[in-house]
This record gives sequence, C-alpha cells and structure tokens, in this order.
Amino acid sequence: MIPVNSVLQVGHFPELMQAEINRRFTPIYHLDPHAPAPAGQFEAILVRSNTKLPEALVKQIPSILMVATCGVGYDNLPLAYLKERGIKATNTPGVLNDAVCELAIGMMLGLLRRIPESEAFVKSGAWSKTPFKLATTLAGKTVGIVGMGRIGQDLAKRLEPFKVEIAYSGPSPKQVPYTYYRDLKDLARNSNVLFLACPANSDTDNMVNAEVLNALGPSAFLINIARGSVVDEEALLYALQHKKIAGAALDVFKNEPNPNPAFLRLDNVLLTPHIGSATTETRIAMTNLAVDNLEAFFAQQPLPSEVPN
Repeated sequence: MIPVNSVLQVGHFPELMQAEINRRFTPIYHLDPHAPAPAGQFEAILVRSNTKLPEALVKQIPSILMVATCGVGYDNLPLAYLKERGIKATNTPGVLNDAVCELAIGMMLGLLRRIPESEAFVKSGAWSKTPFKLATTLAGKTVGIVGMGRIGQDLAKRLEPFKVEIAYSGPSPKQVPYTYYRDLKDLARNSNVLFLACPANSDTDNMVNAEVLNALGPSAFLINIARGSVVDEEALLYALQHKKIAGAALDVFKNEPNPNPAFLRLDNVLLTPHIGSATTETRIAMTNLAVDNLEAFFAQQPLPSEVPN
C-alpha cells in the first residue's frame, strides 16, 4: 500500500498510463518539472523516462528517498546526486523488450526493402510508368548489435531465423554464441546492418561518430533503438547526405520531439517518433512495474528493478 500524499508525480503520463496509476494509488501531480516543488513530505517521485527530472527539483524536497522512472532508460535522472544522497532509483526493464524488438525488426525490414518508399510509389501511380527500384536482401548478411544486454539478446534471438551472422560489441563479452568485438569500429567494419541497443551514459555519448560510420561503409545500414545521444548526429547527417552509409532507421533523436529538420529531407532514412515501447500492452506493464517498485519501497521490501549504483 502506498501512503496518501507520499508520491509526487513529475510530468505528464499518457491517458492510458495515468489511468493505470490512478487505479492503484493517487499521486500528487507536479506537471511542470521546472516549477517550484509543491509543499509536502513526499518520500518518492514517479516520472516517465522521457521527462528530465531536474536535480534542482529533487533538492527542494529533502524528504525524497526513492525515484521510480517508468522506462528502461534512466538517463533522465540526476543519478550522481541521487547516489550522493542515498536515494534509491528504479526503472522498468524487461517488460518492454518484446515491443522494442518487434519495432527494431520492422524498421530493419522497412529500411532494407524500402517498404515506406514502395508504398508511396504505388499510391502515387508511379508504378504504371516505371518499375520500382531494387532493394537489399537481409539473408546472408552480418548483423552487428551494439549492446548485448536484455534487449540486445532478445533482438539477436529474433534475428537468428533470418539466416544472418550475428556479432556484437560491449564493455565485455557475454555468454552468447555470437562473435564479440571489443572495438566498435571493428564491429562496424564487419557488419552490413548495425543496431544500437546500448544504454545512454557518459561512456556511450556520441559513440557512433564519423570514424564508426566510415567503418560501416557505403553499403551498410544503421538502426538506432537506443537513445539519440549515442550518435553524433552531425556526423550521421553527413554520412547519409554523402552516401557514406546506405541508410539509417531512427526511432530516437537528440532533440525530441523536434529532430534536426535535415533528417526530414533525406530519402535514405526511415524515421519513427520514439515508439519502441508504444503498445497498449507494454505501456500498461511498464506502469505496473513502476508502481510495483513504489509499493515495495513503502513496504520496505526488495525493489523489483532497482537501478544499479
């Protein structure tokens, strides 16, 4: 049971998720994260992973002992300050793997087989005048995955039936039957399709830079389902504009929901509005796990999905 007036909800939640929150408990709403904190002895904060939780706001509420973010990413939290103050943090991993991997596979096939472009071609009536351009087959290719965590491993399992070779990079090798590259440029050099499925942190900031894109090469594709911060967007735009890589599928951007307009003018990209977890089933599961974490905290029980220090 979550005590009354004990949880501050920071920022908006979609109607579906808010209804699930309200079904289980009643938070105090603080919709503008940059506004002064309301009065109250709040012990926990609930926030979505696409809402930046300002350190300044947390500092205004010295009674806070726990922050629950609804999403697998926790780069929206002031982690250094939370750690310094001994404030626990939780996220919602695992429950969104299926939805994110489904989108990743769909984006890959849409990009390689030019599905959005071919639909527009038929609808425009151009098919009666000229054949549609040839696309790229996935079978026989090498698919690289940057980040072999929960999502990376689930993605790899879904890729196996496509008759591809799978390779990956990360801080250390995992117990998986795929080729490991410690250096990201080596992985890019040996990949025809490169998925980004790594966390966003100081180690991965702008990790996919001009050198990595040059190593990927003019016949290869990049697919980002991680975070926009993982990619040097200026380098990516240059690579796409000058055909240094074949194309990119992007679900995430540095400036959401207003990505660099240069992306909108390219014909070798597939763009989606950060919808990796955007299914009814997944958003309900994410919301419930976030509330499960809050309930466990107030019951002084182990947190189901605590963010590691």
